[in-house]
Amino acid sequence: MEGAAQMALPILGIVAAAAVTFYAVSFSELREKSFNELEDPEETESGGGFRSSASSRERRAKRKAEKEARK
Repeated sequence: MEGAAQMALPILGIVAAAAVTFYAVSFSELREKSFNELEDPEETESGGGFRSSASSRERRAKRKAEKEARK
């Protein structure tokens, strides 16, 4: 029984470290995503939710046209 306990302790430590890392990365990605949403007011005006690739193409074209107009 003592041998099993000696094997279980390092395995539990590795599993715990993996869980902590997973949650830390997940929370940092959520925080980054929320900050990006705050920084880009144009995205919040679109109503949020799912954005198709066509809308991102439209935004890219609009930015390009604005850049060209400034030149």
